[in-house]
Amino acid sequence: MRAAIGIPVSAIAGLLLAATCCHGGAFASLAVSASILSKSNCKFSSASSALSFGNLDPGNPVDVIVSTTIGFRCMGSAPVATYLITDDDGMHDVLPDGNRMRHTALPARFLPYQMTLNPVSGSVPKNVPQTLTVTGTVRGVDYQNAFAGDYADSVVITLEP
Repeated sequence: MRAAIGIPVSAIAGLLLAATCCHGGAFASLAVSASILSKSNCKFSSASSALSFGNLDPGNPVDVIVSTTIGFRCMGSAPVATYLITDDDGMHDVLPDGNRMRHTALPARFLPYQMTLNPVSGSVPKNVPQTLTVTGTVRGVDYQNAFAGDYADSVVITLEP
């Protein structure tokens, strides 16, 4: 529904006359904005976690699947919070969902991996502990001919609101 404000025609004419009659005046621009705060506030219980693939043996190149969990909780004035969890694909990604770990001594060498988050969204009651499961996979075919050494990446996971 639209709200209308009545302005007398004579007032509009006066404003137009004032805007066109005077030259040499200074003008300023004013940016107007506002943010509506969420009635929910979701936070991870820990600021960091680890997803370690351990030692990968190129002599036995099997897919390695590991997982870890991260707790979170939603607070706020709403009795039920709707959240969204995303990740930035790490520091060395090449495409969306193109996660790669970089060799720590040979920065031009990479080891691809896949990572999934579960759940990525939902609605949960206020102040009830929740668990995010992060699962990672390194395929055997991706490390069977990789350079020996350590590989690492850092991924930022975001929980909104």
